[in-house]
Order: sequence, then C-alpha cells, then structure tokens
Amino acid sequence: MENRSEVNEFILVGLTNAPELQVPLFIMFTLIYFITLVGNLGLVALISWDSHLHTPMYFFLSNLSLVDFGYSSAVTPKVMVGLLKGDKIISYNGCATQLFFVGAFATTESFLLASMAYDRHAAVCKPLHYTTIMTSTVCAYLASGAYICGFLTSSIIIGNTFSLPFCGSNIIHHFFCDIPPLLILSCSDVHFIESIFFIVGSFTAFFPFLVIFTSYLLIFITILKIHSSEGRQKAFSTCGSHLTAVSIFYGTIIFMYFQPSSSHSMDSDKMASVFYTVVIPMLNPLVYSLRNKEVKNSFWKVVGGQRLQLDHSFS
Repeated sequence: MENRSEVNEFILVGLTNAPELQVPLFIMFTLIYFITLVGNLGLVALISWDSHLHTPMYFFLSNLSLVDFGYSSAVTPKVMVGLLKGDKIISYNGCATQLFFVGAFATTESFLLASMAYDRHAAVCKPLHYTTIMTSTVCAYLASGAYICGFLTSSIIIGNTFSLPFCGSNIIHHFFCDIPPLLILSCSDVHFIESIFFIVGSFTAFFPFLVIFTSYLLIFITILKIHSSEGRQKAFSTCGSHLTAVSIFYGTIIFMYFQPSSSHSMDSDKMASVFYTVVIPMLNPLVYSLRNKEVKNSFWKVVGGQRLQLDHSFS
C-alpha cells in the first residue's frame, strides 16, 4: 500500500496569470461566445424556417452549428468565470464531464465535415444522381453515425483517462480539462493509455480526413473539366473556404494530440486549443454559410418580414 493523496478536484491555471489581462480577455471571450451563440443558433433557426434550405448540405450545416454551439459551451463559460471571478477550481466529476463533451463534439464535428465533403462530391461529380444518392435517409444515417462515433469515442477516452490514479499535484496547466495535461498528473505509467488514444484518435481524425481529401480530389478533377472560367472560379472559392476551415481544425488537433507527451509545450497547446474550442465554432457560420447567397437571401427575407410586421403594427 502506498501513501497517496487522491485528487477530488483540479485547479485550472488558465490562459494567463497577469491581472491586467484578465478583464480584456474576459471581454474578448464574452464577445466571441456571443457571436458563436448568435451565429450558430441563428443559422439553425434560419435553416429550419426556410423550406428552400431543406437540402442535404444545409441539413449538415445545421448539425454542424449545433455541435459548434455545444462545443463552445463546454469550454468558454468556464473560462469566462475564471477570468472574471478568478475561480479556477473544477471538480473531479466536472472535469470528466467537460472532457467528455469536448471529445464528443470534436469527434462529431470531424465526421460531419467528412459527410459535408461527401455531399459536395455527389453534387459536383454526380449531379444527375445527386437526389438518389443523398436521400433524407442517407443524410440521417450519416449524421447519426457522426454523433454515435463522437459520443462512443469520448466514452472510451473518459473511461481510460479517469481510470488512472491522480495523486499529488492537482494543477492542470491548461484553461480546460484536456487529455495531455491530465496524463501528466497521473502517478502511473500512461504509455498503454497513450497507445489506446493514438489508435482511437487516428481513426476518428484520419478516416474523416481521408474521406474529405478523396472527395475534394475528385471534385477538383471534375472542376478542371468545366469550360466556364466563372464556374471554375466559383467552385474553387467555395472549396477553398471549406478546406481552410478543415485545415485549421485538423491542424490544431494533430498538433495537440499526435505528438509524444514529452514534447508538449503547454503554452503552445493553449494557443492551439483556443483556435479549435473557441475561434473555430465562431468562424464556421461565416465560413460555411454567410458567404452563401441562399443563406443571405433567407436572412434578408426574415429581416424584411420583421420590418413589415413592425410597419403594420405602428400604422
């Protein structure tokens, strides 16, 4: 028997210890979170309201927005409380819950991005068969599969991470509960757990990435056969925006999780984590939707309808 002091709560170091940066960071995160909520929930409401947007692409966009909303909500409010009140303590169960939802939503988003790439491949490469390929049943299966993979993967991560003994230090050098800083706090050998995470992470990250890469490779080949330069430019622009967001998402995750724990720099990990937990959920509505003419038209229909109702009410 070893004399161990079991951990029942953790202390999150946060983004910075500089007092003069607490309020500016709180304001920044509050603004980002507000934009994230309005952008993602507004997009879901807009797609539900306008029947013209009831297509496979916008079905996946609405699910992506829901995931981004949950993703951001799992991390950002706790960061805001820590910056405003200095409360950096998170309970053992609270840490496990936060890590569970972060892992679940991140994995779900990865598979939703792959589903969107497949949808665009069907639309560009097989336009005549698009309606028979991307049926409502197929879309429901793809979205359900993304959620199942996300929550199943996260359950495996939680089960293995919190089966480890945590003793001694309870200071997490991060602004939320994440795998690398938690493994550092364990007082047991974590090499086997790291191997499990690498195998699971390889599937949940690289399989969707392979689907995305293959889909867009076929899309680019098809686009190059288009004779209209305007059509090619429009298609390349759309793909470029999507691939930019995908690159940021996968780049930060690979940087975070697919390197040995001994080579982790907590400061660089924090900066990378800010991108995929806070910034990307805010940018996705802009990258995927607000540049789309159909979404813009639907938005102005809603705004115009509200103005007409106000005019009638005051007339």
